[in-house]
Amino acid sequence: MGETTVRLYTGETSYKAVVGNVARDFPIVSAAPHLWIASNAEFILGDIELISSAAELLAKNVRGKNTAIILTAEAKSIALAYELAKKLGHTRFIVARKSAKSYMGERITQPVRSITTESAQELMLTKEEVGCLSSKRVCLLDDVVSTGGTFKALDTLVGKAGGVASCLAAIWKEGPWYEDERLAYLGVLPVFVDGQNPLFRSLTKSGGQVTHSRRRVSSY
Repeated sequence: MGETTVRLYTGETSYKAVVGNVARDFPIVSAAPHLWIASNAEFILGDIELISSAAELLAKNVRGKNTAIILTAEAKSIALAYELAKKLGHTRFIVARKSAKSYMGERITQPVRSITTESAQELMLTKEEVGCLSSKRVCLLDDVVSTGGTFKALDTLVGKAGGVASCLAAIWKEGPWYEDERLAYLGVLPVFVDGQNPLFRSLTKSGGQVTHSRRRVSSY
């Protein structure tokens, strides 16, 4: 069954997202000219019920990938990484930082840019974190994957560290852009566009919605 990835924006103020038995109304906010998204920021940063439900469902899919450690980017998915690592029986997880600190010492870096970030940033790992990833099967984790910029940067970092990104996990796939056979996700968040967005052409051809037919690895 198809899942809607692009919708025509008609002034909606919220979008209902469901994870397991947890339902939340995400505010719809402008992400770029002629593009709106359902923002989960206030929930993924502190909604314990939603984070726990998502981690439980993701663990069922990630467990079979035989990953040894989780790598996520600072900062929205840190709580999710903690919960998922616990459920997988891991003893630690790694957070790629976005700003250098004086105590970090030697480090490796990788540029990154996401759909919600106005300028390019850098993800970085310390020498000790590189050692934790070396020769390991790594699960890359994010709350939402849209264009895939964060996952691509994390994937490159893992390669630089001598590990293998064997699994990519996210709660939501957002929009029509990103595809990767390693990706495990729970559901789709559509993006909303108006007539001046290039994606609008797809809407007019499909009768108002663009759908994604690839089967999710796990249902809500």
